Amino acid sequence: MTFELFKEKVRAGLGFDLDGYKEKQLLRRLHALMARRRVADYAAYYRLLASDPEAQREFIDYLTINVTEFFRDPHLFRYLEERVLPEMLAAKPQLRVWSAACANGAEPYSLAIILEELAPGRQHRIEATDLDPGILEVARAGRYPEDLLRHVSPARRRRFFRQEDGAWVVDDQIRRRVTFRVHDLLTHPYRTGYDLIVCRNVQIYFTREAQDRLNAGFVRALVPGGVLFVGASESIFNYREIGLEKVGTCFYRKVHKTHLRTEAR
Repeated sequence: MTFELFKEKVRAGLGFDLDGYKEKQLLRRLHALMARRRVADYAAYYRLLASDPEAQREFIDYLTINVTEFFRDPHLFRYLEERVLPEMLAAKPQLRVWSAACANGAEPYSLAIILEELAPGRQHRIEATDLDPGILEVARAGRYPEDLLRHVSPARRRRFFRQEDGAWVVDDQIRRRVTFRVHDLLTHPYRTGYDLIVCRNVQIYFTREAQDRLNAGFVRALVPGGVLFVGASESIFNYREIGLEKVGTCFYRKVHKTHLRTEAR
């Protein structure tokens, strides 16, 4: 079985579109998994994936990059907290937020913390999605090691976390603000009506064609004036063509007639 046929089988049989991933990185990860499982060729590995749920979970987990932390890139979260969200909240009391490819949940919980501080008690809707069902279980549990909280201030730790058996556990009031569900950015449809979409440090693993597809989908998912927040190492080069304007480093707003006042910088 060729690599191309393997990708076709995975897409048809398992529902995962591997064409969107950069080939060199994908092959490196795939061959490492095959070596770990002592599988000699793509045909044998596909048969294993189709018949063994544990091998399939391992495949998804290794394919996806589940590394993140609270308030990753603090300067960007400060801009979100000080410039972007206050203007949104002044115009609309309750926001609908999508944290796409949320991994272990640190990102959507960071968003929930900021919104609770800026607008206490408001019932914002924060939806968090990821391809990997296993990492979503970690996210729902809300238990994290010390190193993932290095950007969390002492005041926020006291207010929004508790220590339990050597881990930091997200307070129940914050956990209740986030709903988690499985979603594949490359194959599943996107819901609409979001004021803020956060998808960070994911597109760097995708081909340019897949990136363009994702960003066009995000634009359709945003309300007019809604904002897309991407990773520190990511840029949307054709943002004007797809209906966005840049309002800050890593922040893009869906263009509409009445613009918010956030200035690009």
